[in-house]
Amino acid sequence: MLLSPISDPLFYAVAIPAVILAGLGKGGFGGPIGMLAVPLMALVIPPIQAAGIMLPVLLVMDAVGLAAYRGTFDRKAIAILLPAGILGVGLGWLTAAFVEDAHVTLLVGVISLAFVADRFRPGRRGGGALPHRVPSGVFWGTLSGFTSFVSHTGGPPYQIYMVPRGLAPALFAGTAVIFFTTVNLVKLVPYFLLGQFDAANLATAAVLLPLAPLATLAGWRLTRIVRPQLFYGAVYAVMAFVGTKLVWDGLSALLGTG
Repeated sequence: MLLSPISDPLFYAVAIPAVILAGLGKGGFGGPIGMLAVPLMALVIPPIQAAGIMLPVLLVMDAVGLAAYRGTFDRKAIAILLPAGILGVGLGWLTAAFVEDAHVTLLVGVISLAFVADRFRPGRRGGGALPHRVPSGVFWGTLSGFTSFVSHTGGPPYQIYMVPRGLAPALFAGTAVIFFTTVNLVKLVPYFLLGQFDAANLATAAVLLPLAPLATLAGWRLTRIVRPQLFYGAVYAVMAFVGTKLVWDGLSALLGTG
């Protein structure tokens, strides 16, 4: 039977830019910029449906990222963050029936803004790269896996732990590729069991798939021509914007004013 994708032009007006932003982020450019994908698509379809459509697209991006950054990752970071991220996915699955999208949206927004504020407090400027710390890595890795499961917004918790480590952009991005590829693969089973891979979602994802490798390769290229200072400046600027939007959206939904 032929699968029918979403046919609303308004959906593609926001979905195409969302996929491009996700690909740039997956390719390593702009850090958390990719987390705008689900919020953008949620302007015209339910957030849960947006997450179901995006997961196959993200997995294609992950495959391109793995090829582009093969062998380039921080092994200690992966050893700390990855088990915690998988735990976070499990917690997301267990609590899926009780957690509303608005709660997670607000939580991720607050975390994002707190991260930006912490970066610019007087005691943090010029402090240099921080060493890995297992307790904080486990905490932020778990939170990243949880928020990634709910709405593919695992970026800010991951950034909070990893950006202060001061890695070179390629090493930073390669580590993110390993972490989120594994997390996304783990999410396949609970997403399937929760019914997020219905015919319409899979067909719509197939329509968007051709954009995935192109946008990811563009992000990979940009990390090699943009200076590290500008790279991390873009990360903080985008996170501030995303955090503000998510806090607004979360509060509006919870207070019934959205």
